[in-house]
Amino acid sequence: MSGYVTLARASGLMAEMQGIAHNIANASTTGYRREGAVFAEHVTALEGAPSVSQAHLHGRVTDRTQGALTGTGAPFDLAIEGEGFFQVETPGGPRLTRAGAFTPDEAGVLRTAMGHAVLDEGGAPILLPADAGPVAVAPDGTISTPLGPLGRIGLVRPEDPAAATREVGTLFRAEGAVPAEGARVVQGALEQSNVEPVTEIARMIAVQRAYEAASAFSQKEGERRREAIRTLSR
Repeated sequence: MSGYVTLARASGLMAEMQGIAHNIANASTTGYRREGAVFAEHVTALEGAPSVSQAHLHGRVTDRTQGALTGTGAPFDLAIEGEGFFQVETPGGPRLTRAGAFTPDEAGVLRTAMGHAVLDEGGAPILLPADAGPVAVAPDGTISTPLGPLGRIGLVRPEDPAAATREVGTLFRAEGAVPAEGARVVQGALEQSNVEPVTEIARMIAVQRAYEAASAFSQKEGERRREAIRTLSR
């Protein structure tokens, strides 16, 4: 049984290393939120012997701690203070993101760096007329020009934060998004990743050492079993 326990542990550690590597790779990605692994314990009762406890990867959890806001001065760089997300339109439907590096396309549609249209509070793409002049974005998300208000950026949050599913990069899918009360928009700023590279590297070293120890034990266990089989075969 010890071999299976070690294999399960090594598999979980490998998954955790992959998650840490992903965090490190996105340490400078705008709006990225750190992801951690969640392990669950599985206890197997053995007749006439002590129970065996195994840990397996149960899922992943997103660290919702806000990243630092960095001023850029760009009128279409927007950050969110508080709990909330921008809502954008993707080929798979509406998604949520904290990455607010937006740019109007040739038609005036405000888009993300990935080309997704930014949605207003009614779920429609935000359109900026070419002759509208300088754009100002209020803390409540209202977009205004010298011609008057153009609309309000939709700020939403998952009704159940634990049910939000991470997709590609900084995108999240969540059923039942509701208005994000209390969230405010900061124009001319971007939210940085909340990953602490030094902490993640330290975690990577610790997990890698544990993985190497588990792999070494598994190898020794395999050699012990092979030796036992050879002995019994004589």
